[in-house]
Amino acid sequence: MILANNNDSTDNINSIYLFIFRSNYLLLKCLNDKYEVPMSDSAPQMYNGPNLISVPTFIDGHECGAITVAPDYQPEENMCFVSLRDSYHCLPEKFYRVAGIAYQLLYWEESSKYCSVCGSLMERLPVNGKCCPNCKKEVWPRINPAIIVLIRRKELGEAEKVLLVKAHNFKGDFYGLVAGFLEVGESLEECVVREVYEETHLKIKNLKYFGSQSWPYPSGIMIGFIADYDGGEIVLQESELKSASWYSKDNLPRIPEKLSIARKLIDYWVDSLSTSS
Repeated sequence: MILANNNDSTDNINSIYLFIFRSNYLLLKCLNDKYEVPMSDSAPQMYNGPNLISVPTFIDGHECGAITVAPDYQPEENMCFVSLRDSYHCLPEKFYRVAGIAYQLLYWEESSKYCSVCGSLMERLPVNGKCCPNCKKEVWPRINPAIIVLIRRKELGEAEKVLLVKAHNFKGDFYGLVAGFLEVGESLEECVVREVYEETHLKIKNLKYFGSQSWPYPSGIMIGFIADYDGGEIVLQESELKSASWYSKDNLPRIPEKLSIARKLIDYWVDSLSTSS
């Protein structure tokens, strides 16, 4: 749903939260180390981007809108850009979650301008969908599912250990968990077994669902599992991983930050060992 076009002043919008992005950076009010999402009466007045679109949720009774600004847009006084990932540390969780939804909708808006069948310019449907005016093909925002799995290993006379890996695409010097995207025709469980074997040559058993997490970088969902080691020696898929090893809870390397389901899985594992000891 379009709230306003880029010729409209935000003064005409009735008190909504505005999630304003320059690429994957979110514009925030910043004063004395405090950060806030601007509302319509405190946001910049000029935009160079697509129409302001509705984010289908409310925060404290207020509607939410999303918009992009031009790559060369410079923030006004007491405004600053913060990466979407870093906004987790600046904002209350409910604002971070809506920022993720807003970014995904803006990303989809930009990547679905033209019909994939006939090439016509797509038109918006009332609620976050599009329809081709020529061939009538309808499209909706897509979410890319990926699995992530914590693998634990308990050898006789040794402390239980967890498999941690360092991938080439990790943006930081930390170790995480085996993860990968679902392929056509796979179940989630089949995907876990395949990804673990492809990346490490290990076999697993006792696979159990843990939970899931929206991952708006830009449009994913992470589905978490826990499994037990069932054999094999680590052989790295070098195109994906830099290193991998087994770690006890007392000698963990740097692990992912708390915004990720990887960290939630690791924390859950550590807590379960503390409870059982």
